[in-house]
Amino acid sequence: MSYDRYLAICNPLRYISIMDLQLQLNLVCWPWLIGFLITLIITVLVYKLHFCGPNVIDHFFCDLSPLLELSCSDTSVVETQAVLFSVPVILIPFIFIMTTYILISFAISRISSAVGRKKAFSICSSHLVLVCTYYGTLISVYLFPLRDKSTNVSKVTSLLYIIVTPLLNPIIYCLRNKEIQAALHKYLGTYLKS
Repeated sequence: MSYDRYLAICNPLRYISIMDLQLQLNLVCWPWLIGFLITLIITVLVYKLHFCGPNVIDHFFCDLSPLLELSCSDTSVVETQAVLFSVPVILIPFIFIMTTYILISFAISRISSAVGRKKAFSICSSHLVLVCTYYGTLISVYLFPLRDKSTNVSKVTSLLYIIVTPLLNPIIYCLRNKEIQAALHKYLGTYLKS
């Protein structure tokens, strides 16, 4: 999405020729394939662990760190692999997205009209807020060692990227709609008067 906006703002005349079907398929298929393969490797490593104690996971869902806490085997290999594999899945896309937004902000600053700058910024700002919320929590959960964190902190950060970010997405994009803004102003105006 960020690369699409980068092309639309920074290279609008070449957008159609760059964003062809082949590039679209690559942008969709490669992340899915890499994510699946990395998850498969970690699943195989977890499958080889021994679980001899309790079988209740103290978490909202079966996440990797609470599952590893139940193992009575040495989990250092799995933890190291998970952190190493998180780099191509989490850090590289985040750096790519932030780089495109930095380039977009430079392009927006060169727009001569204030209305054009405001429109271009409003299109990108909502996506940037969601990206920072999502990737910030993912980085804190999966790229840093989890042994030092309490279970409650892990649960709260997991809630941020599992529930809060998907809930914010439609709210943020709906608030950009003029009709919804007008209805919200009308509702809040009536609510505040009573």
